[in-house]
Amino acid sequence: MLGLCTAVLTAAALHWAEAVLAPVAFALFAVALAWPVQRAAQARVPQALALLATMLVTLVVLVILALAIGWGFGRVARWVVANAGPLQLLYAQKLDWLEGQGIAAAAALGGQFDVRRLVQVAQAVILRLQGVVSFLGLTLVFVILGLLEVEVAGRQLERLGQNRPAAAGLLRALRRSGAKLHAYMLVRTAMSLATGIAVWAFARLVGLELAAEWGVIAFVLNYIPFIGSLLATLFPTLFAVLQFGTWQAAITVFLALQAIQFLSGSYLEPRLAGARLALSPFMVLVAVFLGALLWGIPGAFIGVPALIVALTLCEEFEGSRWVAELLSGREPGGG
Repeated sequence: MLGLCTAVLTAAALHWAEAVLAPVAFALFAVALAWPVQRAAQARVPQALALLATMLVTLVVLVILALAIGWGFGRVARWVVANAGPLQLLYAQKLDWLEGQGIAAAAALGGQFDVRRLVQVAQAVILRLQGVVSFLGLTLVFVILGLLEVEVAGRQLERLGQNRPAAAGLLRALRRSGAKLHAYMLVRTAMSLATGIAVWAFARLVGLELAAEWGVIAFVLNYIPFIGSLLATLFPTLFAVLQFGTWQAAITVFLALQAIQFLSGSYLEPRLAGARLALSPFMVLVAVFLGALLWGIPGAFIGVPALIVALTLCEEFEGSRWVAELLSGREPGGG
């Protein structure tokens, strides 16, 4: 009961402090990815110049990510607002067809779809995108401060590790976590890019409007396991219903996009990641949904990296190594 109460209170505190802790978590993740770049640059140029170059690269990456999110979702939201009238007419025609088939529930469904609701949803999406820009801006500030202090913190842990084995173990675990996060993001980025290109090509092939936008959305959402790939499939499917007006076209789009997601997520990605990043699919799903419950979409994104770091820390210490082995998803003795 004590452990359960502690877990509930910790989760409540994490949720309550989302405005501060979520950018900090993303900043630590970004620092783990950017620090090897800075360390490699320091071997060739002065430390101040290496830090400046690393911060510029980090800024460019965050800006590109923010622009991709804003452009993709913003364009789709504006298209919905601009075509709200025809969409309302299409919905009314489908209700008339249902009534012609003798489906009495059609009349009750007539009031569930309204142009004003579409506009409100689109406006909410645009407002949320503005929040993403602010979130990334705050994250960048924490990243800059973290890059300034990461080398000092490493030296402190090395000094403490001379007399405290736990500090030395923590430093080893953090270094291994950084290497694993690098590998995870490289694989995830490659698969996201391949998925985005495949979705764009398919949308162009079948004549689905906003093909480039769907490709960008698939690229961004593919960074979120399970939930992201599902949303990247559902959004174009619903859009196909609105554009083509037939369920046959929607089913075709859905099945094709599901095939793309399955090929990248269930076949290619595990082979690229290898046993080094082997994680229990159950725990990955738990991490994604728990992160989403605590911090929404940012939490869903950071859930798997947090799981990787947590399992790496458990692997480093004898008392918790069994937890890492239990949750790794690997066969006993499989490495």
